[in-house]
Amino acid sequence: MVETRQAEAIAPESRQLWLVGGTRESVALAEAIALLNIACLVTVVTPAAICQYPTGQKLQVQAVKLHPHTVSQFLQQAKIAAILDASHPFATAVSQLAIAAAEAARIPYLRYERPQLEAVYGDSIESLETLLSGSLLYQQRVLLTLGYRWLHHFTPWQSKATLFARILPSLEALEAAIAAGFSPERIIALRPPISAELEAALWQQWQISQVVTKASGAAGGEAIKQQVAQQLGVQLITIRRPAIAYPHQTSHLSTALAFCQQSVSRLC
Repeated sequence: MVETRQAEAIAPESRQLWLVGGTRESVALAEAIALLNIACLVTVVTPAAICQYPTGQKLQVQAVKLHPHTVSQFLQQAKIAAILDASHPFATAVSQLAIAAAEAARIPYLRYERPQLEAVYGDSIESLETLLSGSLLYQQRVLLTLGYRWLHHFTPWQSKATLFARILPSLEALEAAIAAGFSPERIIALRPPISAELEAALWQQWQISQVVTKASGAAGGEAIKQQVAQQLGVQLITIRRPAIAYPHQTSHLSTALAFCQQSVSRLC
């Protein structure tokens, strides 16, 4: 089921920009695009995310899960003229889908990639597979801040370490955590941003010895985790971003907005 919030002023025959959302930066971009009065369709994964986005005369927001066999029809029905991909750095499947769709439809694509954060504390590892195949977690009290979609990979580790999970406050996330073997007293559901003071209190409450996170940048709370880990002497393990060959990429919001403005001529 697709949930939509749409302004009545959007004409069905108009062509529009597709903003691939799901991040704080995509919300900021949507706000700026609405002010520019550019026809824009924002897609997010969950219905709960829709309310984070602004309303506008030509702004539409949908919660929809796309697949390789449906994305072409989606582009045609939505009359997409250009794609601005501001999805999460670890949402590789979404980005790859958008890149392939842009190439097939021969429309412009730009990736907005939030800036990388310099690692000042902790250990950086190549991938989740590297972590799971090693012994770093053995007999540790580990807080996982990776998102609920990765939790099932840690099921075999439930007997070898004391695992805790921080997830978003949604039924889907809670069910995934429980299915992965996390007992209710080892789950906390919070929506970011999370302050350094709250991070420290949570880690101390659970007597955490290790925290596993993603290299998701400052917007993902990476800097705060580095700060608190160093303060408490907790080992921080950061999984590096996956490498994707984006055809066009920027880390500047102004460049992304310029791309949107340049695409206006196609939105007619």
